[in-house]
Amino acid sequence: MKKGIHPDYKKTTIHCACGNEIETGSTTDNIRVEICSKCHPFFTGKQKLVDSAGRIERFRRKYAKFQKEAAEK
Repeated sequence: MKKGIHPDYKKTTIHCACGNEIETGSTTDNIRVEICSKCHPFFTGKQKLVDSAGRIERFRRKYAKFQKEAAEK
C-alpha cells in the first residue's frame, strides 16, 4: 500500500435505534443506524406494520362501499 493516500481504518461502534451496539472496523467514527439485524423483520421473522397517519383506516373507509356492493352480488 502507498503511504498517505488511504484513510485511517480504526475500531468503531455501530449504534442502532433499538439499542443494539456492534463493534466493527471502519474509516468513520460512531455510526448510527435506524435498523439492524437484531430488529429487522427479515432476520427476526416478525412483521411490523407501521400505519403512518391512519392510511390503512382511510383506505378501508374509502373502499368500504365497493366491498359491500361485491358482497351483495
